[in-house]
Amino acid sequence: MPGHTENDITIAAPLDLVWDITNDIENWPQLFSEYAAVEVLSREGDKTTFRLTMHPDDNGTVWSWVSERVVDRAHRTVRARRVETGPFAHMDIHWQYSEIPGGTSMHWTQDFAMKPDAPVDDKGMTELINRNSRIQMELIRDKIEQRDRELRSAAVS
Repeated sequence: MPGHTENDITIAAPLDLVWDITNDIENWPQLFSEYAAVEVLSREGDKTTFRLTMHPDDNGTVWSWVSERVVDRAHRTVRARRVETGPFAHMDIHWQYSEIPGGTSMHWTQDFAMKPDAPVDDKGMTELINRNSRIQMELIRDKIEQRDRELRSAAVS
C-alpha cells in the first residue's frame, strides 16, 4: 500500500515571512538540518528544478536527488515531485499555508511508494517521514519565529 503522510505546524509569524523563508530553496541548507547542499538546475516561471543533497546518514551514505517544485503564491500552495526518484517509485509533495489567529499554519502532505528493492518499505518510510517532518517543522518554526522577532525589534529601533 502506498505511503501517505500529513504533518502541520503553527508558526507565530506572518504568512508572507513564512512563505518567503520556506520557499527560498537556495537557503534550505541553513533552514533544514538534513540538507547539506542545494543546486538550482533551472527556473521556468513558478517551476524550479533543483538537486538536493543530504548530510551523510548513519551508514555514511549521502542521498541526493532532483526535484521539481511549482509554487502558487496566490493559492498559498506548493506542489513538488521527485524527478530522480532514487529508492521511491514516486514521491509527490504538497505544501499548504494558511493565515490563522496568531500566525501561519504550514501543512505538508507526502504521497509516495517505495521501489521493491528500496532499503525500507512503504510503512517504514511513512514512519521515517513522519518522525523527520516533525523535527524539521519544529526547527523551521523556531528559525522563522526568531527571524520575525529580529525584524520586529529592528522596526521598533
